[in-house]
Amino acid sequence: MIEHAILLSAGQGSRMLPLTAERPKCLIDFSGKSLIAWQIEMLARGGVKRIEVITGFMTDLVDVELAAIQDPRVTITSRFNPFYKVADNLGSCWIAREAMEGDFLILNGDTLIGEDIVAKVQAGNHWPIAVTVDVKPAYDSDDMKVSRGPDGRLDRIGKTLTAAESNAESIGFLAFRGEGAALFRNAVRAAMRTPQGVEHWYLKVIDTLAPTGKVGTLSIEGMGWGEVDFLNDIEAAAKLTDQWSVRG
Repeated sequence: MIEHAILLSAGQGSRMLPLTAERPKCLIDFSGKSLIAWQIEMLARGGVKRIEVITGFMTDLVDVELAAIQDPRVTITSRFNPFYKVADNLGSCWIAREAMEGDFLILNGDTLIGEDIVAKVQAGNHWPIAVTVDVKPAYDSDDMKVSRGPDGRLDRIGKTLTAAESNAESIGFLAFRGEGAALFRNAVRAAMRTPQGVEHWYLKVIDTLAPTGKVGTLSIEGMGWGEVDFLNDIEAAAKLTDQWSVRG
């Protein structure tokens, strides 16, 4: 059981303007709870006990929201990413690097996941780094596409993969176990020391680690999740959280 999770919630969500003009994307309300509150709820249901949130845009508002979440199952802390405006989410991983000790989970700040997905990731597999993936008939230019082998090994990950190369999509939820934590932490450190470091997603680092044979995939095909990236994602995400609200 992995008890530690890192939420990457530093961004504004500029592609969702004007909805995010005065609040970060992670504070958008879905069925009576903020996006980040749903994430924390589902992680807590899955046995996570310690959550670190990487904040950036309007960090004070996020800290107020986190302080209001009085959940005895989890301890919630935040770390401010002061260069969220100029760096992609690899920068947030850099801010969190000291917390990457032992086994941990990373969840993108715009991904809604159900407790069944958390349970499956917690059940684990043999990969030191596991990328949670979904499968669908086709993938568009904005999908974080994945090429994986028949044994589940990750071969490539990135938005620029061709249709022929792609056979899954990353949902933005990863597990690091054993040597996987140090592999990722060291790769983040190395990438951020390059001139291009601030321009990269952290999954670019995962792509560079794929040849080590230490990175695999975990399919959650058929389970409920949603990415909140554009305004037209709101309706589908709200339907998902409405279902969770009804179930309690």
